[in-house]
Amino acid sequence: MNCRGCGSALHLPLIDLGTSPPSNAYLRPEQLAEAEQWVPLKVSVCEQCWLVQTEDYTRAEQLFDADYAYFSSYSSSWLAHAEHYVAQMVERFGLGAASRVVEIAANDGYLLQYVAKRGIPCLGVEPTASTAAAARDKGLQIRELFFGRQVAAELRAEGWGADLMAANNVLAHVPDINDFLGGFATLLNPTGVATFEFPHLLSLIAEHQFDTLYHEHYSYLSLTAVDILCRRNGLEIFDVEELGTHGGSLRVFVQRADGERRQVQPAVAALLKLETDVGVRSAGFYASLAPAAQRIKLQLLHFLLQAKAEGKRVVGYGAAAKGNTLLNYAGVKADLLAWVADANPHKQGKFLPGSRIPVVAPERLAEEQPDYVLVLPWNLIKEVSVQQAGIRQWGGRFVIAIPELTLL
Repeated sequence: MNCRGCGSALHLPLIDLGTSPPSNAYLRPEQLAEAEQWVPLKVSVCEQCWLVQTEDYTRAEQLFDADYAYFSSYSSSWLAHAEHYVAQMVERFGLGAASRVVEIAANDGYLLQYVAKRGIPCLGVEPTASTAAAARDKGLQIRELFFGRQVAAELRAEGWGADLMAANNVLAHVPDINDFLGGFATLLNPTGVATFEFPHLLSLIAEHQFDTLYHEHYSYLSLTAVDILCRRNGLEIFDVEELGTHGGSLRVFVQRADGERRQVQPAVAALLKLETDVGVRSAGFYASLAPAAQRIKLQLLHFLLQAKAEGKRVVGYGAAAKGNTLLNYAGVKADLLAWVADANPHKQGKFLPGSRIPVVAPERLAEEQPDYVLVLPWNLIKEVSVQQAGIRQWGGRFVIAIPELTLL
């Protein structure tokens, strides 16, 4: 396989997680009698542009289909993050009724709803029918498309030249990352700004976040790799912020390389230097993840088997894609993790891909009062521990597996 960023041959492996189904391919009850598609989950590193990427075994149309079950609005902390983002962008870039805001991967309208409330014309591009319908129910304009240069040209011809483009947690999800970024250079106005938010590769390696590796994530991004990609596609990074979301993310501010350019902020050079100093441009930097994943797998299995032997009941919370990577890599099934509770009704009544663990409503926690609750979206542990604080009343304890197995 060649790098999807620069076309160079890939020779440096990051990790081999065996095989698993796509992490968002939740099963309906009638599908339990059918075979699932299990495909290799291998990740490699390009030693030319330092883009970390999965090997290609699945097509985007298969992964982001009409039954896509990830809805952003079921996380209160993410909604607060989106509302704060809109307020910041309006203030910093002087957005108003004459502006145009376009969000790529608008999901269920979790962010654009706050743009619309301010009276700013906005448009969402979202390829999954399930979330697009939810966004339309909020009164938002949504185009049900995969974004790229051609779609960008069509939207610009319709008058949607953008003053702000938002793309949260989508840059990692696109198979043709050059076509995707080229679309931003096409749709942005000369003075326009695009922001990308994505989990930072440095956090992934430092915190052993191997569970964020799954087929829907084609790329894993450092500022170093994103800078090279942007320059290749007519864009320039002029600012960057470090965020606490998703276990450590970056927000990158981008402008057209041929537009009315803003001054590049010192934070860009500082973070690029930091990445170089810690070794992002060297093979050794990537050697620690695979042994850490094996250690975490053994820790989790030891905990679950010991709890089973002691007659303790362990359940999960949060039917997250990252949880499916963890459970399938460790080979965990419903005999060790009875069920997983999730607030998203689109997942309730279904079964996790691969492990086929049932997904239930959160009310089941109080009904059955388990001894341990394994929080699969560990990045939301603060939110979950507040929302489900009642488990402590019967002596229950929260557990996270990453970066190390921890009982809270």
